[in-house]
Amino acid sequence: MKFIAIVGTNATKSYNRKLLQFMSSHFATQAQIEVTEIKDIPLFCEDYEQTPQSVLDLAQKIEASDGVIFGTPEYDHDIPAALKSVIEWLSWKVHPLTKRPVMIVGASLGNLGTVQAQESLRRILDSPGLGSFVLPGFQFLLGRAENAFDEKGCLIDQGTISWLEQCFNGFIHYATALEKLQHAQQAQAKNEHIPTTPALKQQEAKSALQALDRIDTTTGASETADMSFEEANGINFVLDDDTEFSFPDEQTGASETATKPETVTEELPALIYTEDALTSASESTPAPKEEPVPAPAQVDTTTGASEG
Repeated sequence: MKFIAIVGTNATKSYNRKLLQFMSSHFATQAQIEVTEIKDIPLFCEDYEQTPQSVLDLAQKIEASDGVIFGTPEYDHDIPAALKSVIEWLSWKVHPLTKRPVMIVGASLGNLGTVQAQESLRRILDSPGLGSFVLPGFQFLLGRAENAFDEKGCLIDQGTISWLEQCFNGFIHYATALEKLQHAQQAQAKNEHIPTTPALKQQEAKSALQALDRIDTTTGASETADMSFEEANGINFVLDDDTEFSFPDEQTGASETATKPETVTEELPALIYTEDALTSASESTPAPKEEPVPAPAQVDTTTGASEG
């Protein structure tokens, strides 16, 4: 597969450029990753009569790829203005990111990596004019980037490398599944002379989702060992025009027909207290001892859960 990795800054020194270059080298046997710069793309402005050639060149690279990898820094809790400007160009007159598989990574000097910038970029790529397919379930956040690389530009921590490998493998399966689904849709639109039996359509749908089944997000209540992706999530796919969606039954109050048993309250016998009984009870019952309240645990704010 071929991916375009976009450096999300126009700065000369960038840890995100280092990260994308490491990915291009580390995953060379799995995919071809071309690292692309945005420093020569002008600031977006609708006054341009024609789209700049630098934007058209980037759009052509994206359209010829199987997916895009964004490496974004975090400036003031958001993506850099240079990257936002490029995305605005790519959603104005050309739309190469529409329905394109996208993976987001990021490196920063802080503890939490680029968590807020990545969330902002996800929201931007979901806006009208873009509509990218951003990889779900994986988020690679590289904190303290100044100490994360060796002299050769390779990541040092093996745990960080392992998590990056899981994220990238998930992206390959995600992009592969989307490609199969899009090819099936294009074949149907062209009305090619191929058998269209329900059994064949069902086999195509299952084949397209096999890659999604292999994506391990490590969390989620729908994950079970002996159920497929669609079975675990209660999904039935439309394989024919005459086939209707079937959703799992929802538990509603209207469907509950069984009546609740009436609660029978037993009448307790009346208790008669005498002065002697009250006095002896109060003298014989010791007052409860107050348990010491433990001091609250100290919270470590110097590290984040995203640090590898």
